[in-house]
Amino acid sequence: MLRSIVARTLRATKTGVGTAKSVEKRGFLSLADIASKLCVVSVADVHHRHSLHTSLAMAKVEDRKEMLGSMPKRDEGTEGEVSIDIDAGVREFGGMFPDENTPNLLFDGVRFDDLPILHIKISKNNTIMALTDAQGHIRLSRTCGMEGFKNCRKGTNVAAQATGISLATRAVERGFKNVRVKVKGLGAGRMSGVKGITMGGLNVVCISDVTFINWDNNPRPRKARKL
Repeated sequence: MLRSIVARTLRATKTGVGTAKSVEKRGFLSLADIASKLCVVSVADVHHRHSLHTSLAMAKVEDRKEMLGSMPKRDEGTEGEVSIDIDAGVREFGGMFPDENTPNLLFDGVRFDDLPILHIKISKNNTIMALTDAQGHIRLSRTCGMEGFKNCRKGTNVAAQATGISLATRAVERGFKNVRVKVKGLGAGRMSGVKGITMGGLNVVCISDVTFINWDNNPRPRKARKL
């Protein structure tokens, strides 16, 4: 509509001053009025665009604030260390760790101190298992070599697991049910040996690591092998 008004006004100016007066009488606007209205429209348009742009920017800022507010706080050590109650975690595992009442606990009517002990000695070359009673008398013993593994295969985890299954099967046949396990040494059969015992049918009541550590002096290392 504004374009049509401008076009009619321009055509009226070509005809002269008299025609311009007639145009004003007919209801058309003069050049000054058109210029003022154009300025008003342009200013209003600029204000509208500016307000639209600022509203979008403010919306983005508010969205970002909400996002940052919902995110967890980053702890980089500036606010101090987080305190953790260690005893609370231990209380959740009631009876898992030994205490003063552990020796008198009953397992199928047998005291903890009277349960048979299964000794597992692990090395990088072999795994030896021996089942004893509470006084230390040997009842059963098996090794990886007795199970048919030769040379370097005796030190593998597969050999330790097979040895544990074999010893546990023989122990169950002799009436043993619950045992205490004591692991000594470092090697590939530490966990595999215990797993084989449970697979063979024995119930492992506790696992103790009795690996010797020399704290008094530093022993001299072995001589390097000459090739």
